[in-house]
Amino acid sequence: MTIIANRYEFVYLFDITNGNPNGDPDAGNLPRLDPETNLGLVTDVCLKRKIRNYVTLEKDNKPGHAIYMQEKAVLNLQNKLGYEALNLTPADKKLPKDPKDAEALTKWMCTNFFDIRAFGAVMSTGVNCGQVRGPIQLAFAKSIEPVMPMEVSITRMCVTNEKDAENSDRTMGRKHILPYGLYRAHGFISAKLAERTGFTEDDLELVWRSLTNMFEHDRSAARGEMAARKLIVFKHESALGNAPAHMLFDAVKVDRVTEGSELPARRFADYTVSIDKTKVANGVEVIDRI
Repeated sequence: MTIIANRYEFVYLFDITNGNPNGDPDAGNLPRLDPETNLGLVTDVCLKRKIRNYVTLEKDNKPGHAIYMQEKAVLNLQNKLGYEALNLTPADKKLPKDPKDAEALTKWMCTNFFDIRAFGAVMSTGVNCGQVRGPIQLAFAKSIEPVMPMEVSITRMCVTNEKDAENSDRTMGRKHILPYGLYRAHGFISAKLAERTGFTEDDLELVWRSLTNMFEHDRSAARGEMAARKLIVFKHESALGNAPAHMLFDAVKVDRVTEGSELPARRFADYTVSIDKTKVANGVEVIDRI
């Protein structure tokens, strides 16, 4: 399998209608907001979680596509798998004394766990497998315009136990939604870091498929209508890159359509997305994946 040889950046646009894209547990699960601008936020961790979940669905833990950071995973037990595969004995919080064994251990973890290969991991817990810096990094997603969270009252018609059945009062609850929000995230993929983890062209195609399809398998009462709207990829000719990332991101503009712009946006068609090719440096190819 071929290790990627090109640097990439990408702009990812997704939206939500009448839902909560990423609740904040420190704020009663309200949608995350920048308090100074009221722009909505979605964390990089949230987006990586959805990529991991899609990879699990598509690959079903096939060799080379296990997920290291998964729900209820015990990381020391995950790390022990590497020691067992290489017939090594773990020492508390220390890597094997032989540098070749330590290198082989970290390489085994990269080869077998997709998310380590892609995002990196700190595996220096009680059972130490080293640290890996992954080739893929994501920034927080931010909404194009300020969003207005709404609190909606809900009722529960059933009860938990028999004694509560005699009470005619119904349990009241609250849920927090955004009527609409279009979010923009930036991503970075380093070919040089891919060399260290073994991140391949096949892995890269899997990431593109994940970003395209991950919301289709993440439906819930809070996220019933989320959709990937645009995935604009900048492919550099070289491994080190042909232009600064921020200059490429500046070439992508998301604007409100003129007609009806005085009203709050409620659909993707209320925006236009354009790419100023004059701001894209020579040696960088623009690929519209969605």
